[in-house]
Amino acid sequence: MRVLVVGSGGREHAIVRALARSPQRPELLCAPGNAGIRAEAEPLDADPGDLGALAGAAVDAGVDLVVVGPEAPLVAGAVDALRAASVRCFGPVREAARLEGSKLFAKEVMEAAGVPTGGHAVARTVADGLAAIDRYPAVIKADGLAAGKGVVVAADEAEARAALTAMLEERRFGDHPVLVEEMLVGDELSVLAVCDGERALPLAPARDFKRIGDGDTGPNTGGMGAFSPVAEIGPDLLDEIVATVHQPVLDELRDRGTPFTGVLYAGLMLTAEGPRVLEFNVRFGDPETQVVLPRLRSDLLDLLWRATRPGGLAGAELEWDERAAVTVVLASAGYPESSSSGDVIRGLDRVPPEVEVTHAGTAEAGGEVVTAGGRVVNVTALGADVAAARDAAYAAADMIEFDGRRLRRDIALRAAA
Repeated sequence: MRVLVVGSGGREHAIVRALARSPQRPELLCAPGNAGIRAEAEPLDADPGDLGALAGAAVDAGVDLVVVGPEAPLVAGAVDALRAASVRCFGPVREAARLEGSKLFAKEVMEAAGVPTGGHAVARTVADGLAAIDRYPAVIKADGLAAGKGVVVAADEAEARAALTAMLEERRFGDHPVLVEEMLVGDELSVLAVCDGERALPLAPARDFKRIGDGDTGPNTGGMGAFSPVAEIGPDLLDEIVATVHQPVLDELRDRGTPFTGVLYAGLMLTAEGPRVLEFNVRFGDPETQVVLPRLRSDLLDLLWRATRPGGLAGAELEWDERAAVTVVLASAGYPESSSSGDVIRGLDRVPPEVEVTHAGTAEAGGEVVTAGGRVVNVTALGADVAAARDAAYAAADMIEFDGRRLRRDIALRAAA
């Protein structure tokens, strides 16, 4: 089987690695990939932003299954274009992908489906946004895609005004309104579920760390690390989350004529009143994928293939490695406001083979692997418990060096205590 993975980040490298472990021994292709992915998958000459060209290249290459990693091609309609070319694809169609493409749409679907979430107001001017805030801190979110950086937790009016001005007047994330949401208090949780349009099969829960600095300080990023499993999420609570969050959304979208196939990622807050949805993503999470897939003992290729076929995931069960996984993100200078490119990455060959290094923002130049983005590499280790996995991940992370390297030192620290 020939499988094309679309994307160029750490998530896509983790997907490639997991597919390579399949007993079906698929031929793996990538578009565009990065320095690490291209060493393990054949590059396909296709721009993921040109959906027609992507579909044509997949046909010409005899691809049997396409796995779309990033949100932007999904929201733009990559699955629609591939299906129109008779290429089987794992991911939601454009209309269903609006769950991530528009936070307003996601709120409307949650309200219709009875999914628990925080209260919100819609603002199209700075004045409207400020008037909608009755207490601080308040959460201000860009409606459209923002690469994980379109959320600001404003501690006071000055921060709220600055965020609203950036989003609504400077149009930092496009010509979209914003949501002003109540600040939910609790512990965050990521629950990703593989869906076939009818059923949601949950993957192992994970917890990620979105802020750039230790102690959850500084601006939001795409994610600076993660761990799995999450001790307080047992099988019963996981089943409850799927039943009250994922399944109602699947039912609502199916009833609207746009069944959801792909990964439905629920970003949750575990509040005193129970789980509440912060946001939905419509693809594998990053960096959650980097800690979830290394623990998956079942055949990922079989799982994704079944989700796209008649009968879907009926009867499917997943087997998990009981060990814990921790991933640490190494980011480039200036991230998340900017990023540095072209800095030589040293020490990759020093990392022990039992630790998985997935490339994110990397490229090859003059025989060297260099930085080519904000989040550069992920270092993921398995251990008997979170503490052991954390120690191994940080020991390996400290073997890798490049100018301006930055990382958090508190990933999974509380869980390891």
